Amino acid sequence: MGDMPDSTTPAAVLALHYWAGAGHEFNALRPLLPAGTTLLAPDLPGFGAQGAPMGFDYSVGAYADWVATFIAEQKLTDYVLVGHSLGGKVALALAATRPAGLRRLVLLSPSPPSPEPISDDNRAASLAAYGKPVEAEKTFHTITEAALPAAVHQQIVADNLRSDHVAWDAWLLGGSLEDLTALMGEIAVPCHLLVGADDRAIPAAAQRQQTLPLLPPGTQLTEVPGAGHLLPYEAPAAVAAAIAG
Repeated sequence: MGDMPDSTTPAAVLALHYWAGAGHEFNALRPLLPAGTTLLAPDLPGFGAQGAPMGFDYSVGAYADWVATFIAEQKLTDYVLVGHSLGGKVALALAATRPAGLRRLVLLSPSPPSPEPISDDNRAASLAAYGKPVEAEKTFHTITEAALPAAVHQQIVADNLRSDHVAWDAWLLGGSLEDLTALMGEIAVPCHLLVGADDRAIPAAAQRQQTLPLLPPGTQLTEVPGAGHLLPYEAPAAVAAAIAG
């Protein structure tokens, strides 16, 4: 029996960040997770410090394939997958492939499996906002509700401004509009859906309509009071609790 895994040993946690963000958004979770838990939070191609591989097309499927390669490289055999916003849609696509070792799926204000609810005017405004510090500040105030330290505020704005232009546009014009609903029946692991009660980017009502009905029966939806769209920054304790199960 010595070769059997210990069911009390924490799974690794693989966390995928939001559009125009970076993996360090999950840093506040590290001291809140069970002792011994490994948290991996890579920058996704086109964001943070991560360049895109040659020929990368920035589709949801391309991101899911990139994450699958990362999982293989890290030799993850037992892990919880966390996906936030863009990372949530990528996590859904990956979970639908039923990867070996995936234990659970935790979705944080995910981009829904169906096209994200954004108006043409807002999409055009977001496209025009690329690389503009004033617009990055406006975005910060739109996507957060809870008070955050100045250093975190600066980090969120800086991440926005260092996004790759191709990745920025590709999500707005492509990935966010992809329809993965036909794949959702393939997800075979327990899921937990968290959304900020004051999320203005993808409101709780949209998650109830577009995301929750497509997840496995029994999926829990938690609305986090006082939080906006950036749950790992605004409510790390609630996120850590969901990850711990």
